Amino acid sequence: MREADRKVTAYHEVGHALAAQLLPHANRVAKLTVVPRGRAAGFMMPDADDRLHVTRPALEDMIAVALAGRAAEEVVYGEVTTGAQNDFQQATGLARRMVTEWGMSGRIGKVALATDEGNFLGGGPQALPMSEATAFAVDEEVSALMDRAYARVLALLGEHLGRVHEIVEVLMRRETLSGDEFSTLLAGGTLDGPPGAAGPAPAPLPV
Repeated sequence: MREADRKVTAYHEVGHALAAQLLPHANRVAKLTVVPRGRAAGFMMPDADDRLHVTRPALEDMIAVALAGRAAEEVVYGEVTTGAQNDFQQATGLARRMVTEWGMSGRIGKVALATDEGNFLGGGPQALPMSEATAFAVDEEVSALMDRAYARVLALLGEHLGRVHEIVEVLMRRETLSGDEFSTLLAGGTLDGPPGAAGPAPAPLPV
C-alpha cells in the first residue's frame, strides 16, 4: 500500500475509534490497525456487544461511529474517498431498520414497514407494500438520521483534531493499537516515547 493511502486509512480508522470512545452509548475500541486484511485497508474493531435490547441512543451512536471514518477524511483533507462504502451500507441499514422495523420514527409512527417473515432467500428484511408518500417519508427520515449522526461526528472530530493528528502518527509507526493503547493516547499519554507532535498538514489525497 502506498504511504499516502496508509495515512488516509489511518485517519479513517482513528475517526471511527474516536467516535467509539467518546460517544456515550457506543461500544469502546478493542483494536485498530492499518495492516490490510482482505479487501480492507485497515479496520477498527469495537468491543463485543452482548446487549439483548438496544436503545435508540445506542443505535444513533452506532450510526455515528460508522460514519466517523468518512467524516475524518473530510475534516483532515477537505475531500473524501471511496473507502467508506461498507460504512455507509451499515449506517443506512441501521437507520432504515429504526424507521421501518423498530418504530423509532416520530414521523412514521409505531408501525412495521418491513418484515423477515417468508424471506427464505435471505438478504435481510423485506419492505412491505407502502404508498409512494410513505416511501418518500421513510427515505427522508433515514436521511435525517444519517445527517444528524454525521454532524455529530464532524463536530467531535473538529474538537479533538489535534489529538487525532497525534494518534495517527503513532498508529502509522506501530501499525496496530489495542483499545487500552488508544485510550492512553486519547487521554494525552504516551506508549514508548515522548508525545508526538501533530506534525505538518497531511499531503493531498492520492489520485
